[in-house]
Amino acid sequence: MKRHGRRPRFKTPLSEARERALRALTYPLSLLSPTPRFLLGFFALAVLSTLLLARTHSTLTSADIYQEGDIVRADVVAPADITGEDSRQTEELREAARRATPPAWDYDPARVEAAVQSFSGSWAALKQRAEAQASGNANASGSNSHRERPDIVWPGEAADGRAVARAFAAHNFDAATLETLTGMLREAGGGYVYDERDAPELRPEVRVVDVRARASEVLNVERARFVGLAAAREHLRGRVSELAGWRESEREAVASAMLPLLGPNVTFNRPATESAREAAASAVPRALVVLKRNQTVAREGDTVTPQMLAQFASIRVYSHTERRPQLYIGLFIFACALYWGAWRFTEYRATITTLPLSAPRGFALVGLSVLAGLGLMRVGFALAEGIASQSTHAPTNDVSLWTFAIPFAASALLVTMLVDTQLALITAVLTAVFAGLLAPGGMLTACFALVSSSSAIYGIGRYRERQSVTKAGLMVGAVNAGLALAVMLSSQKPLTLNAVALAAACGLAGGLLTAIFTAGLLPVGESLFGILTDVRLLELSNADLPVLGQLALRAPGTNQHSHAVGRLAEDAARAIGANSLLTRIGALYHDIGKLAAPDHFVENQSGDNPHDRLRPSQSARIITSHVTYGLKLAREIGLPKQIADFIPQHHGTRTLHFFLRKAQAQAADGETIDEMEFRYPGPKPQFKEAAIMMLADSCEAAARSLARPDPENVRTIVNKIFDAIVSDGQLDECDLSLRELTKVREAITVSLVAIYHARIDYPGFNPPSLDPGQAPLPLAEIDSEERGVGYERPIEVPISRGGEVEDEALTGKLKR
Repeated sequence: MKRHGRRPRFKTPLSEARERALRALTYPLSLLSPTPRFLLGFFALAVLSTLLLARTHSTLTSADIYQEGDIVRADVVAPADITGEDSRQTEELREAARRATPPAWDYDPARVEAAVQSFSGSWAALKQRAEAQASGNANASGSNSHRERPDIVWPGEAADGRAVARAFAAHNFDAATLETLTGMLREAGGGYVYDERDAPELRPEVRVVDVRARASEVLNVERARFVGLAAAREHLRGRVSELAGWRESEREAVASAMLPLLGPNVTFNRPATESAREAAASAVPRALVVLKRNQTVAREGDTVTPQMLAQFASIRVYSHTERRPQLYIGLFIFACALYWGAWRFTEYRATITTLPLSAPRGFALVGLSVLAGLGLMRVGFALAEGIASQSTHAPTNDVSLWTFAIPFAASALLVTMLVDTQLALITAVLTAVFAGLLAPGGMLTACFALVSSSSAIYGIGRYRERQSVTKAGLMVGAVNAGLALAVMLSSQKPLTLNAVALAAACGLAGGLLTAIFTAGLLPVGESLFGILTDVRLLELSNADLPVLGQLALRAPGTNQHSHAVGRLAEDAARAIGANSLLTRIGALYHDIGKLAAPDHFVENQSGDNPHDRLRPSQSARIITSHVTYGLKLAREIGLPKQIADFIPQHHGTRTLHFFLRKAQAQAADGETIDEMEFRYPGPKPQFKEAAIMMLADSCEAAARSLARPDPENVRTIVNKIFDAIVSDGQLDECDLSLRELTKVREAITVSLVAIYHARIDYPGFNPPSLDPGQAPLPLAEIDSEERGVGYERPIEVPISRGGEVEDEALTGKLKR
C-alpha cells in the first residue's frame, strides 16, 4: 500500500486499469437514457433466449442419431404436411440408372485397313529392295548371283526381320501370297477387337460409336463379336500356320511380321461413359416422402427401417429450413411475453417490499440467471442425447434418464441467495417453461424443473456461510432422485433396478451440479450487481482489510466508537426486523472519512485541539469533509453502495451549531454567515438501517458524555436525541414507522444501560486518581472506571437541534 502524502492508497494499479477498461466498455450504454437502455437489454435478452431455444423438439437433432436397426426412443410425429425427398432411395435409383447405362466404346473401322496398307507397303518395299539387289549381283558375277540370296531385312516390326525377308524371297514375293496374307489380316481384325486391359469395362450391352461416321448403336457384346486382341492375334497366327508349301520356320517368321500390325479397333471411352451415366442419373426423378400433419412416423420401441430413416430426414430438413423463420419469430414473441411478465412481477415486487436492487436491476438479475440456466440446459440436453446415442442397451440409451442430471435449479438458487425468494420463484417458472420447450419429455420435464427449483428456493435459510450452497445442492439432489422416480412412473417406463439406479444417480448429480454452478456464479452476481449477501458482509467485517486496519492504527478513538455504534445499531435493527448484519458492517465504515485528518476529531485527540487555531468556517469544512472524503475512499476501495450510503446518511443534513454560533459571535457588524457552510451535505437517511445508524451514533456519543450513565439518565438523553432528530425532519425520507421508532428507542436504551451499567467499587483495590484537580466520582453508585470530565445531568449535555452531540463544546478529554 503506497502513500500520497498523509493519505494512504488502497487501490492497486491493476484494479485501476481494470476499472478504466470497464468504464470504456460501458461508455456507449451510458450515453443512452434509462428507457432505451432497458429496452435494448430486454430485446437482447429475448433474442439470446430465442437462439438457445431454437432446436428440434424431438430426438432428430443429428443425422447420426438413428441407424437402421436401432430402437426408437420416443414417438416421432410429423409437425406439418411435409413433402420431402427420400435421398437414400433416390440415390439407389440413380445408381441403378448408372449401372444400366451401357459403357461407350470408340470404333475405328479403318484400323484394319491401315494395318493391311502397312503390311502391303512393307511387302512392296521389301520386294523392290530384293529386286534391286538381285539385279546388281547379276551384273557383277553372272551365274554366281543365282546361288546367293539377297541380304535384306523386313522393314516392318518383326522378331527377326531377315528371316521374314528370306521367307518372302523364297516364295519370290508371290502376288497371290500377298493377297492371301492380307485377307487373313482383314479376317482377324474385321470384328470388334479390344485391348484386354479394357476388359473390366465390358458389359452385356455396350454403346459403340463409329469415330468416322459419328454414329452410335447399342450392341450386345456376345452378338457383336467383341474379341480380345490376344484372341484375334492367336486366330491370325492359326490362319498363317495353314499356309501350304511353307516351312514351319517361314510361317513363324511371317506371323511375327503380321501380328504387331493387328491392334484394337474399339477402345473404352471413360469420359463419355461417365458423362452418359451422370446424364442418366440426372434424368431419374426424385423419390418423394409424403407425410401428413400429426402423422405418427414411429412409436417408441419400434425398430428403425430404411423408410423411417427417410421420413426422419424429411422432418429434420423441414424443421431446419422451411419452418426456421417461423420458429424464430414464434419463439421470440413467446420469450418477449414471458420476460415482460417477469418484468411486471419484479416491478410490482419492488413496490411492496424493500429489495437490495432497483426493479430494472432486479429484472436484469432474473433475466441473466434464466439465460445462464437456459445455456446450461441446452448443453445438458445435447450431452444427454449424445451419451444415449452411443449406447445400444437399456437403460443407458434412454435420453430422459440422463436429463435428470441437468442443473435445472441453479438459476432459482442463485436468485434466492442473492435477492429474494419471490423473484427466485418467477425465475423457477421461466426456467421450467423453457425446459419444457427444450426437452423431449415436454411437460414432465417442466414439472421436474419447477419442483426441483422450488426445493432449492424454500429448502434453505439465509445465505450466511459458503457451505449453504452445498447444503442446498444436496437437498436438490435428494428431491431430484424422488422426482426421477415420479417421472418414470408417469411416463410408464419399465422400473428395472438399473433404470431406477441410473435415474436416482442422475438426480443426485443434478443437485451437485446445481451447487457447483451456483457457487461459481454467486461471486459474479455479487460483483456485477453490487449485491450484499451475508457472506459478503462478513468478509467486509475482517479487521485485516486495509481500510479498517488504517482506521484502527491512525484513528483508534474513531475505530472504538464505530464498533460501539455497530453493537447498538445491530441490536436496534434486530428489534424491528431490519438487516442487523448490514447495520453493524455499515457502522464499521461510516466514519472512514476521518482518516484524512484524524486529529481534528475529539475522540482521537490527546489534549491539544487543532480547532482552537482555526476559523469556525475552516473547522466546519474539515468536519463535514469527512463525509465527502469517506465517499471518495469508498469508491476507491470498491465498497458496496449499500455500505457507502451509511457515510453521508448517518449525519443527514444537520448543522454544526457549535461552529455556526462561534462564527456568528466572531462576525463583524453587518456580516452575514451562510448557514450552508456549516451543514452536512446529506442526504437524509433513505432506508431504515441508515436511520438507525444516525440514532445510534448520536446516542452513543451522548451516553459517553454522561458522568452518571445510570438507566434514568440514559433513557432521558436517548429520548432527548430521538425527539431532536425527529423534530429536525431527518427521518422524513425513510420508511421508519413510529412503532418501529419506539422499538429502536427501547433497544438502544437497553443496550446503553447494559454497556454502562454501574459496578460496585471494592475499597483497597481501586487506585487513587493521579489528577489532584479532578473531583472524585461518587462511591459505589456508578462505574469507577475513568471516563474523563462528563455531565452530571442529561440536560447539561450540549445536543444540537439536529440531535448531535457538540463534541467541540465539551471540556476535557472525552472518549467517544
